[in-house]
Amino acid sequence: MLVEQIMRPNVNVIDPCASLKDALTMMRDRRVHSLIVAKSYEHDAYGIITNTQILQKILAEDGDVELINVYDIYSKPVFSVSAKIDIRHAAKLMLEHNIKRVAVTDNNELKGVLSTTDLTKYLISLLE
Repeated sequence: MLVEQIMRPNVNVIDPCASLKDALTMMRDRRVHSLIVAKSYEHDAYGIITNTQILQKILAEDGDVELINVYDIYSKPVFSVSAKIDIRHAAKLMLEHNIKRVAVTDNNELKGVLSTTDLTKYLISLLE
């Protein structure tokens, strides 16, 4: 089974200059826990921001979600895998690096996101 067969193709992307309030609003409205951070220029890498990162920043530093931007705290580069690799290889990478989500790319173009939830759903489907 290839990554492209179980990934989520609808990627939620946010600009690095957006505020944390914008990021939290987008996460709430789209019912997601993370957003892919857009490239700043063509050959740049994608990033990722999670609700956990935002909460840690706000709680640890008593931060103002309207004054802090995504670029202040997001992780870059985001781990990525090819849409054409076997899901076992993607799962191994995620396990080895203790990550919950990877960007899925094809020829350096963002195609989707693969999460541990997607892998779990696939495994459950095999048992049914």
